[in-house]
Amino acid sequence: MGAIPVRRYPGMSACGGMCGPGPRPSIGAVIRTLLQVVLLRDRTRVFEGFRYRHVVTVSVLVYGLVIAIGVSSQYVALADPDGWWPLLFALAAGSFALLLRSTLAAWRVATAGLVATRMLLYTEPSIFSAWQWCWYLPVLLAVGMIHRGRVVLVVGVLTAGVAALVTGPGWSEYLLPLVGFLFLVLLVGYAVGSRGRAERRFHEERDEKAALVERARIAREMHDVVAHHMSLVVVRCETAPYRITDLPEAGRREFEELGAAARAAITDMQQLLGVLRAEDQRPDRAPQPGLADIRALHPGASVAGVEVPEAVGLTVYRIVQEALTNAGRHAPGSTTSVSVDLVDEELRVVVRNTAGGPSLGGGGGNGLRGMGERVAVHGGSMSAGPTADGGFEVRAVVPVVPR
Repeated sequence: MGAIPVRRYPGMSACGGMCGPGPRPSIGAVIRTLLQVVLLRDRTRVFEGFRYRHVVTVSVLVYGLVIAIGVSSQYVALADPDGWWPLLFALAAGSFALLLRSTLAAWRVATAGLVATRMLLYTEPSIFSAWQWCWYLPVLLAVGMIHRGRVVLVVGVLTAGVAALVTGPGWSEYLLPLVGFLFLVLLVGYAVGSRGRAERRFHEERDEKAALVERARIAREMHDVVAHHMSLVVVRCETAPYRITDLPEAGRREFEELGAAARAAITDMQQLLGVLRAEDQRPDRAPQPGLADIRALHPGASVAGVEVPEAVGLTVYRIVQEALTNAGRHAPGSTTSVSVDLVDEELRVVVRNTAGGPSLGGGGGNGLRGMGERVAVHGGSMSAGPTADGGFEVRAVVPVVPR
């Protein structure tokens, strides 16, 4: 089960990378980028959301193991075995293991491995052999593919400095071509990753738009609930002089003022509703559904027979409605079950479906995000994910009393 998050990807700018002409970065931004590269925790994953990520993960780990064996074997062949080969083996293997979870951490370990190799093989004119290239270039390429332009630039500058450090005196004339080649690898990675960054930016903007649309819909529905309560206030204020005997004049004026304020609030809310409503959308004059209407969605639903605030009942109804819609769309022909129970002043909603036929497509995940938005209004929580039998389950906890 996974919670429904709405988040940004680490290392991503609002435009996904280099955005072209714009204001120059401040000193503080440069320092933050430098700290991000060399010190701060990085959670950018290379294969997140990739369809065949398990196969690729195994391939990367096997490749890293082969490179670790090659690098450590080369050290043993060039120097007398002195017990340091496990360090190079751990650095090489560890960099590829970290590559699956943090590209910058993998780059740090691989760069430290180059420095350690130079310290151990200080008599060699150059340590950039075929094994070192096979070790360092994939890590550098991954950094260029994943991160934004400023991070890639800082990594390139630091990599150039390390290259100058580990290049022997006899190979100094090759330093400039070496640095140019390393920057070229980063640039190629950045160009290849530009499509992925554009797609992530598109999905982020789409998710933000969907969240705004859903919040406007929630606000429209909440308007009806609040307007009903305000209407009751108006009615009680206007009928108070007839229901309460011997009401003093000051009390009458107080009720009149309260009633007038309530009517003004209803008018203001109607104007606000007009702003939230789309141009081609007509007012919905049907009463808002609640717990009692869930059995109309699913006749076999188990629903607690309790009285809850209208807003809570509406939220639970919408969650069940959306979950059943998703089951019909993505698992046609499946068997569904719905339960709504009151436990410790919380409504616990479970909508489960078994495995069904091929998905009909559509949806895009906005329904789950909408459910999360509704539950968050009441301070509750929601999770959704596949079940062991191949089905799907949505769970929500909605407090009856606002938190």
